[in-house]
Amino acid sequence: MNNQAERAIELFFQIKKPCNVILRVFFNACAQLKNEKALNLGKKVFNELKIESNDILHMVLNMFIKCDDLNSAEHLFNRMNRNILSYGSMMKLYNLKDQPEKTLELFQKMKEENLNPDEISYVLLIDALSKIGDLSLSQLFVNDIPKSFLKNSWIQVGLIDLWGKIGSPDKSKQIFDIIEHPNSAYFGAMINAYGLNGMGFEAIELFNTIPSSMLDNIIYICVLNACSHSAILNQAWKIFEKIPIEQRTEQIYTTMVDTTSRLFLFDQSLQLIDEYEKSHKPSIPMYISILSSARNAKNASLSEKIYHRIETNFSNNEKYLRSARILLANTYGLTGNKDMLSNVRMLLNKSNTKKVVGCSWTVIKGKVYKFRAHDRSNPYSSEIYEELGRLTVRLIERGYKPDESWIARELNDDETTESVLCGHSERLAIIFNLIQRPQPTRIQIVKNLRICGDCHLVTKMIAQIYQCSIIVRDTNRIHHFYPNGKCSCQDHF
Repeated sequence: MNNQAERAIELFFQIKKPCNVILRVFFNACAQLKNEKALNLGKKVFNELKIESNDILHMVLNMFIKCDDLNSAEHLFNRMNRNILSYGSMMKLYNLKDQPEKTLELFQKMKEENLNPDEISYVLLIDALSKIGDLSLSQLFVNDIPKSFLKNSWIQVGLIDLWGKIGSPDKSKQIFDIIEHPNSAYFGAMINAYGLNGMGFEAIELFNTIPSSMLDNIIYICVLNACSHSAILNQAWKIFEKIPIEQRTEQIYTTMVDTTSRLFLFDQSLQLIDEYEKSHKPSIPMYISILSSARNAKNASLSEKIYHRIETNFSNNEKYLRSARILLANTYGLTGNKDMLSNVRMLLNKSNTKKVVGCSWTVIKGKVYKFRAHDRSNPYSSEIYEELGRLTVRLIERGYKPDESWIARELNDDETTESVLCGHSERLAIIFNLIQRPQPTRIQIVKNLRICGDCHLVTKMIAQIYQCSIIVRDTNRIHHFYPNGKCSCQDHF
């Protein structure tokens, strides 16, 4: 396919006056290649020709999107004659770029321009809402979906997924129950909704009703994840062993490794990895799963063993090595091995891998707010940090001690353990909710990284101090923090 695209581009430059059909082929070829060279060639042609055809402009927009050039895509989108197709393309891009709040803005703008959203527009809207993860905001938009569209299977599956991801699996079940003949997509979405919210037994019960002919890899992964998040080992093994060996994919093995390692059954985890590697290349998610649990178990020797296997098998992948080093640093911190912690921190500082910035989203009075770690861009930042300071004093009075083991890098001269941890994005988002009046009794946060152990402890304490429910969805699961100071994950995070 790439050879054909490259050949199409070569032939294009032999044509003196390309017609619209040729332009469509050219920009589509650039979009298929998805590399910097193709993007630059596409830009060159676009800038040299005065393209007026909206059809061709949409092909150019698609090229910018496929080549990951958000700025150029936005610039073109804002000056072209927009239609449902171009809106949909940009909404999809914003969802992929973790900017779901912009997807909502585009959806509203589309309606202001008297364009009637189609079913695909609503699927993209639902995806954005699931990323933002707020119950009231989601309900507001969902109420606006035309009744005729609610019969669309992708919208129904999307809604089951949405309600599950915002911590309301009961709403997912209401939709699932009205489906007369659910297919595998419905079952997978519903089981996943249960699993994310720690309802493993409900997930297994539903799984057992699925006709064997309908079982697929996605359903197996969803139910095994549900077992993992609820620490249901025996049922997980029963399900896993019934899966034909030839159908046991990398993800299926990874979920079983995750299930066993969460319970600190590391011998079983390693046996699963060895079994998988007899006929497959090593899998980084499996190693990261064990490394994460070894950290929680404060098992430094196992962490070192797994890290060295990662170093051997993935020596050229700095992204994987960075993730492994962070977990290893956490383990050394938890076990008090400051010398080894310092050594790993030095390796992290030398790494050229781009660090993923921690971000959290929350919704206040219908508006989406995004926080980065140590963010001071919010207009209420002074009030947020003042309240954060007061809260930290209350936490310390209740026995809280900032846990430096969750900091994988060396501190700067102007930093303390407390200042680094207190600046985590989810903590800022929670505090922003708490300074609202009236003070909310239910707070929802979505985070793009896994919650650290220090923030997990602090959030439990905050829920108890303020007698509120806090729902945090990270990249791994949904945490329901209750007013009694407990979390639904039972500290398996």
